[in-house]
Amino acid sequence: MTIEEIDADELKRRMDAEDNFVLYDIRSEAEVAQGILPNSEFLPMHLIPLKMQDFPDDKEIILYCRSGARSYHACAYLMQQGISNVINLRGGIISWAHSGYEITTRAA
Repeated sequence: MTIEEIDADELKRRMDAEDNFVLYDIRSEAEVAQGILPNSEFLPMHLIPLKMQDFPDDKEIILYCRSGARSYHACAYLMQQGISNVINLRGGIISWAHSGYEITTRAA
């Protein structure tokens, strides 16, 4: 099983192009309180098994965490469950920030 990955630059290009995908931040509440990628949805990793039916099958699902490790494993889990349209953000929010891209606060 190969996990598809995207880097921060490619994700930014896809955001700017308003590409058809959904972006999930799977970090903890405390981590998300420090900042989140624009237009991403908060989905704590431990809730993924409970939200399986909510994942779209008509667009790509991009997951990210702090460094890309947890989201990589979450992608692997989803693929094992038969959800194949998942992509991991390599390097996570750290890579995004190092690339100089915007980090915003989550809408309440």
